[in-house]
Amino acid sequence: MKITQAFTFEAAHRLPNVPATHKCHRMHGHSYRVELQLEGPIDPATGFVIDFFDVEHAFGPLLQQLDHHTLNDIDGLENPTAEHISMWIWDRTKPLLPALSSVKVYETPACWAEYTGE
Repeated sequence: MKITQAFTFEAAHRLPNVPATHKCHRMHGHSYRVELQLEGPIDPATGFVIDFFDVEHAFGPLLQQLDHHTLNDIDGLENPTAEHISMWIWDRTKPLLPALSSVKVYETPACWAEYTGE
């Protein structure tokens, strides 16, 4: 069984490793959406793979680090592409949520990166 819980945050960033002429080189912001997918058996007693409140509790502190901040200023996100953000979230969330199977980070409704721990 797979379950997904979504979170949103607002943040600014710039991409320092693109040419100065690239529009993402300048500071700008996004309304990010993060989807954490977890996979595992359904517990026969609870009926859950994992309680969504437990997912929220595990991810909440990271969400606070990201929301309404400049991502470039966060340790490990100096080049905050959607790809790097998804890996950053994975690395900090997987130890707390062993059933985590995927992290998706949407910069816009039509653009996202998905990391599965490769």
